[in-house]
Amino acid sequence: MDKPRIGFVGVGLMGHGIAKNLVEKGHLLTVRAHRNRAPVDDLVKRGAREVQTHADIARDADIVFLCVTGAPQVEEAVLGKDGLASTARAGMIIVDTSTSEPATTARMRETLAAQGVRFVDAPLARTPVEAEAGKLNIMVGADDATFAELQPVLATFCENIIHAGPAGHGIVLKLVNNFVAQAICTATAEACAVAVKSGLSLTKLHQVISAGAVNSGLFQMVVGKMLEGGHLDGLKFTLVNAAKDLRYYTHLTESLMMPSIVGEAVHQSLVTANALGLGDKYVPSLLEAQEKLTGVKIVGAK
Repeated sequence: MDKPRIGFVGVGLMGHGIAKNLVEKGHLLTVRAHRNRAPVDDLVKRGAREVQTHADIARDADIVFLCVTGAPQVEEAVLGKDGLASTARAGMIIVDTSTSEPATTARMRETLAAQGVRFVDAPLARTPVEAEAGKLNIMVGADDATFAELQPVLATFCENIIHAGPAGHGIVLKLVNNFVAQAICTATAEACAVAVKSGLSLTKLHQVISAGAVNSGLFQMVVGKMLEGGHLDGLKFTLVNAAKDLRYYTHLTESLMMPSIVGEAVHQSLVTANALGLGDKYVPSLLEAQEKLTGVKIVGAK
């Protein structure tokens, strides 16, 4: 059977790697003109076709992937002027790999179902490095039949494909995952500030955590990378996006009438880092936020 025709919205840091793997593994790929020409030009050189609107992307596609920042961008791509919904036809699948809001996901799913279009929440984990290598993790919220249909396509750019459950469960799984991740990162930054303020060696802190159950990949991305040479790019995920994800998480807990004492604290820690002007920096710059808040020098300390 011929491979499904793919449309792609959002060829940024993550999207470019996904789209590259799709086109290189034999899928007919259509991409939209982007404010940053470089990734689009690269994909066109590899065989992709460029169009001007979201409607053009949906017109000839069997599956459309969204890889955008968050809920407003998802709504604009689907329901905005010349949006995907304007040309989507029965049988098409729209796969949203963004970290969006569960309420937005449900609204898109219900709206598109009236056209016979399936809207699947399938957020991603890992970084642009794994996107380029075709080794992302993905969490799919879909019925069994739709998941089976998508699985061979997802395998072109994913190492681990997790069927989270029915529609809507993919985005919930992603938000819970990101809450845990950012809780680790914010706690790590605070711990470093306390260590330095007390005179404790960060090298010793790193040594003991690295040797025990508290160790994690995230701890190493923040502290290990910083100790290697003052680098704060071990986790290439911006603080503005981290705050957005935790905002969505706290909205989720509120909608469930669930207390989220830790979640709110993590969210406000990320909001504070953004208020300090660090939003465009990566999550390890939580260490810089602690420096500004406490007056201690963490980055470069040993």
